[in-house]
Amino acid sequence: MIKLMDLLREEKVDIDSRFKRQLQKAIKHLSTKKKVLLLTTSNRGDLSSKDGQDTPKSTRIARVMQRSIGEHKCTLIDVSKLRIYSCEGNVSSKDGNNCGVRAASLDDAEKNPTGNLRCWASVNNADDELWKIATPLFESEAVVFLGSIRWGQANAIYQKLIERLNWIENRHTTLQEKNVVEGIESGFIFIGQNWNGSEVVKIQKQVHEFYGFKPVNELYFNWQFTQDANDESKKSYKEAVHALDNITQEKTL
Repeated sequence: MIKLMDLLREEKVDIDSRFKRQLQKAIKHLSTKKKVLLLTTSNRGDLSSKDGQDTPKSTRIARVMQRSIGEHKCTLIDVSKLRIYSCEGNVSSKDGNNCGVRAASLDDAEKNPTGNLRCWASVNNADDELWKIATPLFESEAVVFLGSIRWGQANAIYQKLIERLNWIENRHTTLQEKNVVEGIESGFIFIGQNWNGSEVVKIQKQVHEFYGFKPVNELYFNWQFTQDANDESKKSYKEAVHALDNITQEKTL
């Protein structure tokens, strides 16, 4: 069996023992599922450093999770690479709440095989790629969002994505239809530097519950380099790059 430490080292990710234990629990839980969807949302691209290897930690962690769970049953999608338009705000338009109504169903058998995708931004923009997330989502037993904490909130791409999924919540609340994600487990694993990480996890867990997902405690956690919100020194940010250490030799669970 491939050791978790070896996978982390291969992806050039060092993590502390507490975070590793949390990650092991998450992998152990997800390994019992037949189909898992991992959605990474951090957009610091591979070409942002001189050697072209500055892949976000959350993305590397997702790769480790995918390989540990098994690529045959774990799909990983980099949301930052997709063309996803902003939410149009139809939940509060001049005509009232028009989000997720039947008329907003994307009329495309390939992009919307279940008929569950009801988003005006997908209907109004032919090149919108939200369907590339919605299709595997409805096929999965669990979905885990990964990304970065920026200025005390989840990064912008995650926020754009979760707003574009508003129709999922609206269908079973305002429209009083069935919950199309009922039984699909959810998780949220985010990386930050110095502020508000644990609070972001709590809020997003509640958001996912509102949406109708089934949040699993083992799949909600974060890592933060320092608890000093005022530490904005260059030294601190430099140290954070190599701060996640103390890897043990335990096998992947």
